[in-house]
Amino acid sequence: MPSLAPRSPARSPRARRWSGAAAAVGLVTLGACTPTITVEVAPDATDPLCASIVLALPEELGGAERLRTTSQATTAWGTQSSAITLRCGVEPPGPTTEACQAIEDVSGTSVDWLVVEDEDEGSWVFTTYGRVPAVEVTVPDGVATAPVVDLNRAVSLAPQSRHCY
Repeated sequence: MPSLAPRSPARSPRARRWSGAAAAVGLVTLGACTPTITVEVAPDATDPLCASIVLALPEELGGAERLRTTSQATTAWGTQSSAITLRCGVEPPGPTTEACQAIEDVSGTSVDWLVVEDEDEGSWVFTTYGRVPAVEVTVPDGVATAPVVDLNRAVSLAPQSRHCY
């Protein structure tokens, strides 16, 4: 018995090529609309754990969309003029007198962060403490720092060898 389902008309090879070309142009156009943020690459950005950490990061942070960046093992969220940036593979901090806070997320994942105000740049810099590779997050003045806790799950992929206290 023949199928009663409607059949779509066969498309010529030429029509298929044009459809594929149109789709490719559409993707390039969409990609061009996404701002790209310049972020300096960290010295140990090639650490394989950095790739795992970056892949595990949220697409949205504190309501801000994820942006494209110019360097390996980096990510940003927000706008070009006011972006939260993340670099994986920065120099792990040694013993310090800087403010160090153990920040726990709702799932119980805790990450120790050094928190330093960079008055010259007008930002707050959070650097993981006791984890290799180390991760640095820069939050511009005027942008909430609370969403940093939402990075804990990804950042905790780097094993912890020391604690703040």
